[in-house]
Amino acid sequence: MHFAANRAFVITTARIMPNQKQNHHRRPFPLRRIQLGLITTAGGFLVFMVGARPDFFLLDRSPVLGFVQIGVMLVGLAVICAGGYISLSGLWRGRRPSIAGELGGRFVSTGYIIAVFSGLADIFGLGSHPTPDYVPYFGEWQARGFQIGLGFIAVGMLMMLPYSRNPLFRCREEPCEDEGEGEKSN
Repeated sequence: MHFAANRAFVITTARIMPNQKQNHHRRPFPLRRIQLGLITTAGGFLVFMVGARPDFFLLDRSPVLGFVQIGVMLVGLAVICAGGYISLSGLWRGRRPSIAGELGGRFVSTGYIIAVFSGLADIFGLGSHPTPDYVPYFGEWQARGFQIGLGFIAVGMLMMLPYSRNPLFRCREEPCEDEGEGEKSN
């Protein structure tokens, strides 16, 4: 009997105080998806390091970064980008990402394309050491282009984070926490 009276009191107080914030629309984080993305990112980093610094793993066979090492670096970078995308899209908790979040995913893919074309410029015939005449290797200009691609990837990953205060980064599917309260009071 005492429990039923307390339950009725809680129900009536919830109806009396409408300004009280309730977290019934909050969804939990998809932890398995985030964990999968982080593990994928860590594996991609290991593959990237095998290509970038094979001497750390006692696999160094030449004094310069050649075609195979550049290819392994780019495969590792692709796995890093995919894992980061999986993890960061899990932070949106099943909601549609904001415009900035979707644009961030496009920045990541654009940065990867810049890194691929910069890294393989000699193979494509765009670099300073074309393949028929020289042995292709990772030169200074290719490194600059690769760094620019990595900068695009980093900016894209930051844009994919779910910021809630800035109106540019708000969710588009359902009203955010601050939007619903102003309409009720008017």
